[in-house]
Amino acid sequence: MSLTHLLPGSLGFGTAPMGNMFRAIPEDEAQATLQAAWDQGIRYYDSAPFYGAGLAEIRLGRMLSQQPRDAYVLSTKVGRVIHDEVEDPATRELGEKGGLFEHGRPHKMTDDYTADATKRSIEDSLKRLNTDRLDMVWVHDIAQDFHGDRWLTQFETARTGAFRVLDDLRDQGVIKAWGLGVNRVEPVELTLALDEPRPDGFLLAGRYTLLDHGQALQRLLPAAQEQDVEMIVGGPYSSGVLAGGTHFEYQQAPAHILETVRRIRELTDRHGVSIKAAALQFVLAHPVTAAAIPGA
Repeated sequence: MSLTHLLPGSLGFGTAPMGNMFRAIPEDEAQATLQAAWDQGIRYYDSAPFYGAGLAEIRLGRMLSQQPRDAYVLSTKVGRVIHDEVEDPATRELGEKGGLFEHGRPHKMTDDYTADATKRSIEDSLKRLNTDRLDMVWVHDIAQDFHGDRWLTQFETARTGAFRVLDDLRDQGVIKAWGLGVNRVEPVELTLALDEPRPDGFLLAGRYTLLDHGQALQRLLPAAQEQDVEMIVGGPYSSGVLAGGTHFEYQQAPAHILETVRRIRELTDRHGVSIKAAALQFVLAHPVTAAAIPGA
Protein backbone atom coordinates (compact mmCIF):
# COMPACT_ATOMS: atom_id res chain seq x y z
CA MET A 1 0.00 0.00 0.00
CA SER A 2 1.18 3.53 -0.75
CA LEU A 3 2.41 5.24 2.41
CA THR A 4 0.78 8.49 1.33
CA HIS A 5 -2.62 6.80 1.12
CA LEU A 6 -2.08 5.08 4.47
CA LEU A 7 -0.86 8.08 6.45
CA PRO A 8 -3.32 10.68 7.80
CA GLY A 9 -1.04 13.63 7.02
CA SER A 10 2.49 14.79 6.37
CA LEU A 11 3.53 15.10 10.03
CA GLY A 12 3.80 12.36 12.62
CA PHE A 13 5.23 11.85 16.09
CA GLY A 14 8.55 10.06 16.72
CA THR A 15 8.56 8.55 20.20
CA ALA A 16 12.27 7.85 20.77
CA PRO A 17 12.53 10.60 23.43
CA MET A 18 9.60 8.98 25.26
CA GLY A 19 12.01 6.11 26.01
CA ASN A 20 14.09 8.47 28.18
CA MET A 21 16.57 9.31 25.46
CA PHE A 22 19.29 11.60 26.87
CA ARG A 23 17.48 12.09 30.22
CA ALA A 24 14.95 10.59 32.61
CA ILE A 25 11.61 12.11 31.63
CA PRO A 26 8.94 12.13 34.37
CA GLU A 27 5.82 10.16 33.50
CA ASP A 28 3.54 13.19 33.76
CA GLU A 29 5.75 15.12 31.34
CA ALA A 30 5.76 12.23 28.87
CA GLN A 31 1.98 11.89 28.98
CA ALA A 32 1.47 15.66 28.68
CA THR A 33 3.72 15.67 25.60
CA LEU A 34 1.82 12.81 23.98
CA GLN A 35 -1.51 14.42 24.78
CA ALA A 36 -0.35 17.75 23.37
CA ALA A 37 0.53 16.06 20.09
CA TRP A 38 -2.91 14.44 19.93
CA ASP A 39 -4.63 17.73 20.78
CA GLN A 40 -2.72 19.43 17.95
CA GLY A 41 -4.08 16.90 15.47
CA ILE A 42 -1.19 14.45 15.13
CA ARG A 43 -2.59 11.08 14.08
CA TYR A 44 0.50 9.08 13.11
CA TYR A 45 2.74 7.69 15.84
CA ASP A 46 5.93 5.66 15.45
CA SER A 47 7.68 3.71 18.18
CA ALA A 48 10.10 0.82 18.73
CA PRO A 49 11.03 -1.72 21.43
CA PHE A 50 14.53 -0.21 21.36
CA TYR A 51 13.32 3.10 22.77
CA GLY A 52 14.02 2.63 26.45
CA ALA A 53 13.60 -1.17 26.30
CA GLY A 54 9.87 -0.83 25.67
CA LEU A 55 9.28 2.31 27.73
CA ALA A 56 8.25 4.47 24.76
CA GLU A 57 5.75 1.85 23.58
CA ILE A 58 4.25 1.59 27.07
CA ARG A 59 3.88 5.36 27.40
CA LEU A 60 2.45 5.71 23.92
CA GLY A 61 0.01 2.88 24.58
CA ARG A 62 -1.33 4.64 27.68
CA MET A 63 -2.28 7.70 25.69
CA LEU A 64 -3.56 5.95 22.57
CA SER A 65 -5.70 3.53 24.57
CA GLN A 66 -7.93 6.51 25.35
CA GLN A 67 -8.52 7.16 21.64
CA PRO A 68 -10.59 5.26 19.03
CA ARG A 69 -8.29 2.76 17.28
CA ASP A 70 -9.48 3.78 13.82
CA ALA A 71 -8.59 7.43 14.53
CA TYR A 72 -4.81 7.03 14.22
CA VAL A 73 -2.05 5.20 12.34
CA LEU A 74 0.54 3.29 14.36
CA SER A 75 3.91 1.81 13.50
CA THR A 76 6.62 0.10 15.49
CA LYS A 77 9.71 -1.94 14.73
CA VAL A 78 11.23 -5.41 14.88
CA GLY A 79 14.81 -6.59 15.22
CA ARG A 80 15.19 -6.44 18.98
CA VAL A 81 13.58 -8.61 21.62
CA ILE A 82 13.00 -7.38 25.17
CA HIS A 83 13.54 -9.94 27.95
CA ASP A 84 12.42 -10.20 31.57
CA GLU A 85 16.03 -10.30 32.78
CA VAL A 86 17.58 -6.97 33.73
CA GLU A 87 20.91 -5.35 33.01
CA ASP A 88 22.60 -1.99 33.46
CA PRO A 89 21.32 0.14 30.53
CA ALA A 90 24.48 2.26 30.61
CA THR A 91 26.67 -0.73 29.73
CA ARG A 92 24.76 -1.88 26.64
CA GLU A 93 26.71 -2.26 23.41
CA LEU A 94 24.87 0.00 20.96
CA GLY A 95 27.48 0.61 18.28
CA GLU A 96 27.70 4.31 17.52
CA LYS A 97 24.74 5.06 19.82
CA GLY A 98 26.30 4.06 23.13
CA GLY A 99 24.51 5.36 26.21
CA LEU A 100 21.54 6.57 24.20
CA PHE A 101 18.89 5.05 26.48
CA GLU A 102 20.82 4.67 29.71
CA HIS A 103 17.80 6.15 31.54
CA GLY A 104 15.36 3.64 30.03
CA ARG A 105 14.03 0.42 31.51
CA PRO A 106 16.74 -2.05 32.64
CA HIS A 107 15.27 -4.98 30.71
CA LYS A 108 17.79 -6.88 28.61
CA MET A 109 17.59 -6.42 24.85
CA THR A 110 18.98 -8.71 22.18
CA ASP A 111 19.28 -8.17 18.44
CA ASP A 112 17.35 -10.82 16.55
CA TYR A 113 16.04 -10.58 12.98
CA THR A 114 14.88 -14.19 12.63
CA ALA A 115 11.31 -15.16 11.77
CA ASP A 116 10.47 -16.42 15.27
CA ALA A 117 11.92 -13.33 16.94
CA THR A 118 9.97 -11.10 14.56
CA LYS A 119 6.70 -12.77 15.52
CA ARG A 120 7.52 -12.53 19.22
CA SER A 121 8.55 -8.89 18.89
CA ILE A 122 5.23 -8.00 17.29
CA GLU A 123 3.25 -9.86 19.96
CA ASP A 124 5.19 -8.12 22.75
CA SER A 125 4.77 -4.70 21.12
CA LEU A 126 1.01 -5.18 20.83
CA LYS A 127 0.87 -5.79 24.58
CA ARG A 128 3.04 -2.78 25.45
CA LEU A 129 1.10 -0.55 23.06
CA ASN A 130 -2.19 -1.84 24.45
CA THR A 131 -3.65 -2.36 20.99
CA ASP A 132 -4.91 -5.20 18.81
CA ARG A 133 -3.15 -4.27 15.58
CA LEU A 134 -0.30 -2.41 13.91
CA ASP A 135 -0.56 -0.52 10.65
CA MET A 136 3.12 -0.53 9.67
CA VAL A 137 6.18 -2.42 10.89
CA TRP A 138 9.79 -1.42 10.22
CA VAL A 139 12.88 -3.66 10.42
CA HIS A 140 15.00 -1.61 12.79
CA ASP A 141 18.66 -0.53 12.66
CA ILE A 142 19.88 -3.24 10.31
CA ALA A 143 22.88 -1.14 9.36
CA GLN A 144 26.51 -0.28 9.99
CA ASP A 145 25.91 2.14 12.85
CA PHE A 146 24.74 -0.67 15.14
CA HIS A 147 26.30 -3.81 13.68
CA GLY A 148 29.57 -2.61 12.17
CA ASP A 149 31.19 -5.10 9.82
CA ARG A 150 28.51 -7.69 10.73
CA TRP A 151 25.67 -5.69 9.24
CA LEU A 152 25.50 -7.68 6.00
CA THR A 153 25.25 -10.93 7.97
CA GLN A 154 22.42 -9.42 10.00
CA PHE A 155 20.80 -8.20 6.80
CA GLU A 156 20.81 -11.71 5.34
CA THR A 157 19.20 -13.04 8.51
CA ALA A 158 16.51 -10.39 8.19
CA ARG A 159 15.99 -11.09 4.49
CA THR A 160 15.17 -14.72 5.16
CA GLY A 161 13.45 -14.03 8.48
CA ALA A 162 11.86 -10.68 9.32
CA PHE A 163 11.32 -9.62 5.69
CA ARG A 164 9.37 -12.74 4.79
CA VAL A 165 7.29 -12.71 7.97
CA LEU A 166 6.30 -9.09 7.38
CA ASP A 167 5.64 -9.74 3.71
CA ASP A 168 3.26 -12.56 4.66
CA LEU A 169 1.54 -10.46 7.33
CA ARG A 170 0.94 -7.71 4.80
CA ASP A 171 -0.40 -10.12 2.20
CA GLN A 172 -2.75 -11.58 4.83
CA GLY A 173 -3.97 -8.10 5.74
CA VAL A 174 -2.65 -8.30 9.32
CA ILE A 175 -0.50 -5.21 8.70
CA LYS A 176 -0.87 -2.67 5.92
CA ALA A 177 2.77 -1.99 5.09
CA TRP A 178 6.35 -2.81 6.05
CA GLY A 179 9.86 -1.67 5.29
CA LEU A 180 13.17 -0.71 6.87
CA GLY A 181 13.68 1.81 9.67
CA VAL A 182 17.37 2.76 9.53
CA ASN A 183 19.92 5.54 9.90
CA ARG A 184 21.94 4.59 6.80
CA VAL A 185 21.11 4.56 3.09
CA GLU A 186 22.95 1.36 2.14
CA PRO A 187 20.47 -1.14 3.69
CA VAL A 188 17.60 0.55 1.87
CA GLU A 189 19.49 0.49 -1.43
CA LEU A 190 20.21 -3.21 -0.92
CA THR A 191 16.55 -3.91 -0.18
CA LEU A 192 15.39 -2.01 -3.25
CA ALA A 193 17.64 -4.25 -5.34
CA LEU A 194 15.91 -7.44 -4.15
CA ASP A 195 13.43 -9.24 -6.39
CA GLU A 196 11.54 -10.34 -3.27
CA PRO A 197 10.35 -9.74 -0.61
CA ARG A 198 9.25 -6.23 -1.60
CA PRO A 199 8.83 -3.49 1.03
CA ASP A 200 6.16 -0.81 0.80
CA GLY A 201 8.47 2.00 1.87
CA PHE A 202 11.16 2.93 4.32
CA LEU A 203 11.79 5.13 7.34
CA LEU A 204 15.10 6.92 6.96
CA ALA A 205 16.35 8.81 10.00
CA GLY A 206 18.99 11.51 9.87
CA ARG A 207 20.17 10.91 6.30
CA TYR A 208 17.82 13.36 4.60
CA THR A 209 18.06 16.64 6.49
CA LEU A 210 19.35 20.15 5.94
CA LEU A 211 22.66 18.98 7.43
CA ASP A 212 23.05 15.59 5.73
CA HIS A 213 21.39 14.77 2.41
CA GLY A 214 24.12 14.08 -0.16
CA GLN A 215 23.86 10.30 -0.42
CA ALA A 216 20.09 10.33 -0.26
CA LEU A 217 19.69 12.88 -3.04
CA GLN A 218 22.34 11.42 -5.31
CA ARG A 219 21.56 7.71 -5.00
CA LEU A 220 18.75 6.54 -2.78
CA LEU A 221 15.86 8.84 -3.57
CA PRO A 222 16.19 8.57 -7.37
CA ALA A 223 16.16 4.76 -7.07
CA ALA A 224 13.15 4.85 -4.74
CA GLN A 225 11.28 7.23 -7.02
CA GLU A 226 11.96 5.00 -10.02
CA GLN A 227 10.46 2.02 -8.15
CA ASP A 228 7.57 4.09 -6.76
CA VAL A 229 8.65 3.43 -3.17
CA GLU A 230 7.97 6.17 -0.61
CA MET A 231 9.88 7.39 2.43
CA ILE A 232 9.06 8.63 5.89
CA VAL A 233 11.76 10.98 7.16
CA GLY A 234 12.81 10.44 10.75
CA GLY A 235 15.03 12.83 12.62
CA PRO A 236 14.44 15.85 10.37
CA TYR A 237 16.07 18.03 13.05
CA SER A 238 19.26 15.89 13.06
CA SER A 239 18.75 14.75 16.67
CA GLY A 240 17.72 18.24 17.76
CA VAL A 241 20.47 20.60 16.66
CA LEU A 242 18.20 22.10 13.97
CA ALA A 243 15.52 22.76 16.58
CA GLY A 244 17.61 24.63 19.13
CA GLY A 245 19.14 21.57 20.78
CA THR A 246 22.77 20.55 21.14
CA HIS A 247 22.69 16.97 19.81
CA PHE A 248 23.70 15.80 16.34
CA GLU A 249 23.64 12.11 15.44
CA TYR A 250 22.52 11.39 19.02
CA GLN A 251 25.74 12.86 20.46
CA GLN A 252 26.90 16.35 21.43
CA ALA A 253 27.17 18.34 18.20
CA PRO A 254 30.75 19.13 17.12
CA ALA A 255 31.87 22.68 16.45
CA HIS A 256 31.65 22.46 12.65
CA ILE A 257 28.01 21.32 12.83
CA LEU A 258 27.12 24.15 15.20
CA GLU A 259 28.75 26.59 12.79
CA THR A 260 26.75 25.18 9.86
CA VAL A 261 23.54 25.53 11.86
CA ARG A 262 24.45 29.13 12.70
CA ARG A 263 24.91 29.92 9.01
CA ILE A 264 21.60 28.27 8.09
CA ARG A 265 19.84 30.22 10.85
CA GLU A 266 21.30 33.46 9.51
CA LEU A 267 19.79 32.65 6.13
CA THR A 268 16.37 31.65 7.47
CA ASP A 269 16.26 34.72 9.74
CA ARG A 270 16.98 36.91 6.74
CA HIS A 271 13.85 35.55 5.09
CA GLY A 272 11.68 35.62 8.19
CA VAL A 273 11.44 31.82 8.43
CA SER A 274 12.26 29.73 11.49
CA ILE A 275 15.03 27.18 11.02
CA LYS A 276 12.66 24.50 12.37
CA ALA A 277 10.12 25.26 9.65
CA ALA A 278 12.83 25.26 6.99
CA ALA A 279 14.08 21.86 8.19
CA LEU A 280 10.61 20.34 7.89
CA GLN A 281 9.78 21.97 4.55
CA PHE A 282 13.08 20.76 3.10
CA VAL A 283 12.44 17.09 3.84
CA LEU A 284 8.76 17.27 2.85
CA ALA A 285 9.49 18.88 -0.52
CA HIS A 286 10.89 15.74 -2.17
CA PRO A 287 8.24 13.70 -4.06
CA VAL A 288 9.43 10.46 -2.41
CA THR A 289 8.67 11.83 1.08
CA ALA A 290 5.29 10.77 2.44
CA ALA A 291 5.72 12.30 5.92
CA ALA A 292 8.20 13.55 8.48
CA ILE A 293 8.23 12.43 12.10
CA PRO A 294 10.20 14.75 14.37
CA GLY A 295 11.15 13.35 17.73
CA ALA A 296 9.07 14.69 20.59
